[in-house]
Amino acid sequence: MNLPIGSVVTVQSYKHDKSLHRIWQETQVLADREDVVIVANRRTKVIESTGRFWFTKEPSVAYFFKNRWFNIIGILKPTGVAYYCNMASPILVDEEALKYIDYDLDIKVLENGKMVLLDQNEYRRHRAQMQYPPELSGILEEEFKKLQSMITAQVEPFRNDDILRWYQIYQKMLEE
Repeated sequence: MNLPIGSVVTVQSYKHDKSLHRIWQETQVLADREDVVIVANRRTKVIESTGRFWFTKEPSVAYFFKNRWFNIIGILKPTGVAYYCNMASPILVDEEALKYIDYDLDIKVLENGKMVLLDQNEYRRHRAQMQYPPELSGILEEEFKKLQSMITAQVEPFRNDDILRWYQIYQKMLEE
């Protein structure tokens, strides 16, 4: 299913056991390419599985890949662009939402380019608790290495100009 440019979609994150994890409302589609859906939002309502909700503080541009086991969120902060990278299943697009399974292991890239690995204990706990198959663990570990290589090489979207360009497109869409 192709998403029309400019359409507003919901993003739903699940856990491996199929339980709903988190929902982002009102995310605008900037591009739907063969390999990735690029979206943007600002002050978006995020609903947790507990029903608690909050609003994003900074605007962001997110890359949801159709064939990679991670997604990447470029966050526009006053001091520059930071990145939050989730190990996750490839995106599934249906009439309801953009959907993926969150596998806990994350990388944060600070504005100065420093990589910080996050949630390794949570990943190990959920891997055992939800009994990830060995093939899945292997895929996630290989994709994690690929993601780290992309960050180090600063390929799209890890160039601040890419995120800023997409955000300008988003701002123009909002004005129209």
